Amino acid sequence: MLIIFDCDGVLVDSEIIASEVNLELIKDLGLDLTLDELSQRYSGLTAVNIFAQVAEELKRPLPEDLAERSDKMLDEALRQSLQAVAGVHEMLDAMDDARCICSNSTTPRLAQNLKLTNLYDRFHPHIYSALEVRQFLPKPSPDVFLHAAETLGATPAESIVIEDSSHGVEGAVAAGMRVIGFVGASHSYAGHSEKLMDAGAETTVSSLSDVPATVEALKSWSGIGV
Repeated sequence: MLIIFDCDGVLVDSEIIASEVNLELIKDLGLDLTLDELSQRYSGLTAVNIFAQVAEELKRPLPEDLAERSDKMLDEALRQSLQAVAGVHEMLDAMDDARCICSNSTTPRLAQNLKLTNLYDRFHPHIYSALEVRQFLPKPSPDVFLHAAETLGATPAESIVIEDSSHGVEGAVAAGMRVIGFVGASHSYAGHSEKLMDAGAETTVSSLSDVPATVEALKSWSGIGV
């Protein structure tokens, strides 16, 4: 069995930091959103895709350097305040299956965030950026999930994905994988669990301590890995 983790908002508590950075920039553009609204709309998307959607909503082009500015502000904020999601190391200690990371973040940012939280050596070298494999398509494309399974010798049916965003859930389901939705990071919002279930997650958990038992339950239901 292969367990595939999203990184931001599952392993590291970075989505709330990204939301705060992007909320500041988006409000300056004239789009008035709350932090919860921003998380609901854009969690899991790249900065480029977020600002493309904002431009569409505002019906006007945005400054060309906006995504670059967002990335610089975010990197600084992450270096100052990023924390691992509570219980992540204990969860990994309790799991024996092969594991990897599939993320929409770039490899340099993944390395930075995982090293800041002492998680890098727990996954290296099986850390995959959707922007750097196959056709370089971010989630909800299934490409990064399929790449990970192929690289690690697992079939989609033998893969379980832990995701916090509907875009990630949709990509994993399109890859033919089963999904546990995670709603326990700081950016979670009212209706988060329902949104992930609507996107195709089979169940959701609000604590990483519940992931090992939930993985074992999914194995039992499918007859795989038991």
